[in-house]
Amino acid sequence: MNSLYETLGVSKNASSDEIKKAYRRLARKYHPDINKEKGAEEKFKEINAAYEILSDDKKRAQYDQYGDSIFGGQSFQDFSRNSSGFDINDIINDLFARSQGGGFKGFNSQGFGSNFSGFGDFEEDLDANTNIEIPFEIGILGGEYSFNYNGENIKIKIPHGIKDGEKLRAKGKGRKKGLKVGDLIIKVKIQKSPIYERDDDDLTRKFDISLKTALFGGKVSIQTPKKEVNFSIPPNSKNGQKIRLKGYGVQNRKTKIYGDMYLILNIILPNTDDLDQNLLTLLKEKLKD
Repeated sequence: MNSLYETLGVSKNASSDEIKKAYRRLARKYHPDINKEKGAEEKFKEINAAYEILSDDKKRAQYDQYGDSIFGGQSFQDFSRNSSGFDINDIINDLFARSQGGGFKGFNSQGFGSNFSGFGDFEEDLDANTNIEIPFEIGILGGEYSFNYNGENIKIKIPHGIKDGEKLRAKGKGRKKGLKVGDLIIKVKIQKSPIYERDDDDLTRKFDISLKTALFGGKVSIQTPKKEVNFSIPPNSKNGQKIRLKGYGVQNRKTKIYGDMYLILNIILPNTDDLDQNLLTLLKEKLKD
């Protein structure tokens, strides 16, 4: 069976471009922000995981050789749905990463199964684990990050849009045994931001405006992680009112789609000691209790 190709709706002989086009079309169709139907999010995860394999030449070659026996003889769709409680992408990455060490085992919802013919038994697992905490801005924009592990300075590339709790792999930085060496599995924690709240790919922050701007409207600007943005505040805006800046959130590295930024208006009232006395008198007369 070749259920990964069925997931993306392409033939086994599809080119890389055909696979990419099919993925983009399906990702847009089933993205949770667009498709609110039951099962859409699960389908979206399956699409991403299938593309994770078929877009990688080495993983695709291994899958073409062994087919769905990689998933314990299940179709990929059944394998994905039976893996509830797991991150399907983590499972797939681990599955293929282990194959590079000379051993390859099938995977089912309970763990690794029996060996496939043509591969030897697993060697001792030399992978090591560690945790790091990265600045909020790097989590959004990505970039290089250095940290110390067992006295060694390790530099890794943080992908943009990484989420709290995701794992990265540093090749050859794990435990050593003779000439063999494992990888370092790095669990990423993202520091809290003093400005933003993050909800998946969307960002929210408070935005101060003057009373004059709230009453009569006006053009303002704000620096976002992406760039500086100019926009208009409508007249008669209220305190706590939410304004959406479409596409100024976090870029999803799978779909390449940007989330949104939401500004919560915070109206700054003037100090009455700084106001003209005639204006104060007029305000007292005209404002209702």
